[in-house]
Order: sequence, then C-alpha cells, then structure tokens
Amino acid sequence: MALSNTIPGTENLIGDESNLVIGGKSFNSRLMLGTGKYESADIAMQSIEAASPSMVTVAIRRLQNVGTTKKYSLLKTLPWHSLFLLPNTAGCTTAEEAIRIASLGHEICKKLGQEGNKFVKLEVIPDPHHLFPDPFGTLKAAEYLINKNYVVLPYIYPDPVLAKQLEEIGCATVMPLGSPIGSGQGLQNLENIQIIIDNASIPVVVDAGIGTASDAVKAMEIGASAVLVNSAIAQAKLPNLMAKSISLGVKSGRYAYFARRMRKANYAMPSSPIFGLPV
Repeated sequence: MALSNTIPGTENLIGDESNLVIGGKSFNSRLMLGTGKYESADIAMQSIEAASPSMVTVAIRRLQNVGTTKKYSLLKTLPWHSLFLLPNTAGCTTAEEAIRIASLGHEICKKLGQEGNKFVKLEVIPDPHHLFPDPFGTLKAAEYLINKNYVVLPYIYPDPVLAKQLEEIGCATVMPLGSPIGSGQGLQNLENIQIIIDNASIPVVVDAGIGTASDAVKAMEIGASAVLVNSAIAQAKLPNLMAKSISLGVKSGRYAYFARRMRKANYAMPSSPIFGLPV
C-alpha cells in the first residue's frame, strides 16, 4: 500500500511509495540483510524472520569451498520462494574476479528457483585492512556487468562523483558505506551521503557501519532509500531482537523523512501561549 494512501498530507510528495523499487522489481521492505558472522544457521534464520528484509545477500566467493558448513546449510534451508537472493562479490580484489563471481551468483540463483534473478551486489576490495572498495575496479566491473544485463548494486566509498558516474552507466543503485565494514561506527560520512542522495535519480542504499537501530533511523531520515545491515544484527547479544529493532528503525526513519522535521532555533520557544493569561 502506498504511503499516500495511509498518511494524510503525503499525496503530492514525489517518490512517496512505500515499496522499494530496484531494477524494475518491487520490494515491500527497505531493509536488506547480510548472512555472515552469525553463530549458527538457526540464529540467522530467526533474525531474518524478525527483520522481514527485502532481500538477503550471500557472499558467493566464500561458498565455493565451504562444503557442508553452516553458511552452506543456511543457503540450502532458507525459504527462497519468499526471500530474494542478492548475490555479492565480497572477497573479490579485482574487477575480473568480481565479474566471474557475479556469473556464478546468477547460476546459484537459477538453482534456487530464481531464474530471472540477475541482481548482484558488486564489491571490489583489494585492501584487506581497511576494506575500502576500489573505485576504478568497481566502475570497470559495473560497466561490463550492465552490458550483460545484470542489475548492479555497487558498494562504494561515499564519493558523490563516483556515485553519479555509476548511475550514468546504468547501475540500479549506489551503496555508499556509512563507515568501515563491520565497525559499527554509524554514519561517519553523513555529509557525503547526503550529497549523493540529493543528486541521485536511483535508490541510494546505505551499506556498512550501521551499529544499531538509531543509525538506520538516521540513514532513512536523510532520504536513503534503504539500508543493508549485517554485523549490527549478527554480533548483537540478541540478534533476533536487534533485527526487529532495526526493521522498525527503517520504517520510523522513512516516516520522519516524509514528515520533515521542525526547524532548529537558537532560543527557546514556548509550546503554550503566553498571551491572555490572568495577572
């Protein structure tokens, strides 16, 4: 149901749909979920159920040699008739490697019954310490995959110039990091992310660095289309509860974005009238 059908005053807003649309496909949640770092497949499944994400992302490169480990078990046991798989190229250090892994991801989607799924979360990360994405490798791989009819969701440092270049060559989204992967530092690049959002004609998904629900709220309040979360949930003391909390935070931030916050003032303003009071 569209937001304008449920909240008076949003009828004339642009882009006020409640569904997230990427690559022509509509999703009823603006939360994407990673599947790494969970203690067990059961905990991951509980968290996914609590979060009700639009899609779940799986690192295809790390599935190649895992045999019957927990991650492989999770891939085989998740209900793919109701979940949408977003294969990612995490662990790839070059554009060529990412292209090869993207192709493998598509084959896995077909085996899971999602024949038409050519989505890929594109990551090209040569730096093993800071895990910052390679802008040149990302741009090169994205251009190739787009020409092969993939729906490309590139993970990037929050560089407004690169974000616009990726949009112009046909990426379905851009996914700027809030702070380094797995750091839980929140939105340390807020100004750059805001510029990317303001200049984008495609969805902007804040990815990496979210540590708790308030970070998700902030990302959505400034106009992000969605957030992708993994470590904040998987490494919480109670992952399923954090999953629910962040899911609610995404919705809360989306509503706040449309509500438009009050203007800040440099002085106090009384909330009750001071005129006409008895003396």
